Amino acid sequence: MDKIAIIGLGYVGLPLAIEFGKKYSTIGFDINPTRIKELQEKKDKNEQILDFSSSSFLKFSHKEEDIKDCNIFIITVPTPVDIYKKPDITLLLSASKLVGKYLKKQDIVIYESTTYPTCTKKECVPVLEKTSSLVFNKDFFVGYSPERINPGDKVHTLKNITKITSGSSEESAQKINSLYQSIVDSTYLAPSIEIAESAKAIENAQRDLNIAFVNELSIIFDKLDIDTHEVLKAAKTKWNFLSFTPGLVGGHCISVDPYYLTHISNVYGYHPKVISSGRLINDMIPNFITQKTIKLLLQHKINPLHAKIAIFGASFKENCKDIRNAKVFEVYKELEEHGIKVEIFDSLVDAKEVKKFYGVQVFPISSLKKQYHAIIIAIPHQEFLEVNYQKFLTSNGLIFDIKGALQRNQKNIYKL
Repeated sequence: MDKIAIIGLGYVGLPLAIEFGKKYSTIGFDINPTRIKELQEKKDKNEQILDFSSSSFLKFSHKEEDIKDCNIFIITVPTPVDIYKKPDITLLLSASKLVGKYLKKQDIVIYESTTYPTCTKKECVPVLEKTSSLVFNKDFFVGYSPERINPGDKVHTLKNITKITSGSSEESAQKINSLYQSIVDSTYLAPSIEIAESAKAIENAQRDLNIAFVNELSIIFDKLDIDTHEVLKAAKTKWNFLSFTPGLVGGHCISVDPYYLTHISNVYGYHPKVISSGRLINDMIPNFITQKTIKLLLQHKINPLHAKIAIFGASFKENCKDIRNAKVFEVYKELEEHGIKVEIFDSLVDAKEVKKFYGVQVFPISSLKKQYHAIIIAIPHQEFLEVNYQKFLTSNGLIFDIKGALQRNQKNIYKL
């Protein structure tokens, strides 16, 4: 009987541990003792999983020796980019070294962390071999099954999305595919690890480019004084028009994964134009929002130096508490640099985490009392759609509804 170790218990690892723990002896491992204590008490700060009761074969641990008897290791650690937008696979290599210490003959290591094509075999496997003193594809085998977790999404879950699988040998690929078939509704067995890696890399790059297109449209139509959302509404009447809306592009995937693709492309001597341009456009949107906000203040005869602004939303997307790479803080800091007083409201996110990672105080929506010269709806959580914003605006104030989520029957409302 297989014994599984899940290395990393964040947004990706925890759902996996829960599902595998229903059928297999499973160790959910994380180096953070606080995270383990929380999960042992059947609590999840990310509020992804509320029911641990059916995972009767699951145990959580931060002690690495607890994974020594496992024969299948699934690595689900974060793979961010550094300040220069270069892939940072430090945690991936550290996890590989940890697993390598306990790797035995015939064991399988499966990577779920997003990375660039060729990384699994060229970067991770050498670490496994060196640490374990075993030979790849003779003594042990690897696979790649890209994560497709969408934080905050209650519809597209681990169980009902199609899971891409792959393995370093025909036998290991079949074994890995069967393993995932036992916990999800459907799988797709890719011909190679590199193809599975590449499929993951282009999924989010494609979405990034589509959003970049409508973001660039919003810049063009802003100069023409044309309502971008009305243009998109009209265009969507054509049956094959793809529906995307302009806005901030942050988070752990869409704003990160394209850099992994451009990185490996550059290594092999090709400098991608379209992908890089899409990233450039989406990265400039916080500045565009800042400049448009100042422009709107001036149009309303409000001196920006004396303005007070409330921003709603501190996560990277609506109805989600994930603050990783949330672009709203770039808007916040740019406005402050222009001498504007800014406050952020969001009842979903963990205010302590925001303070720790961004150095910004976030207030719950219940503390909204005073009036502001401008209100920016940056991330339209469901609870924000019910607020009567006119109560909290000065007589000449305005609402900047970035994603066009509010009803248009409110006065002085603008969209991206």
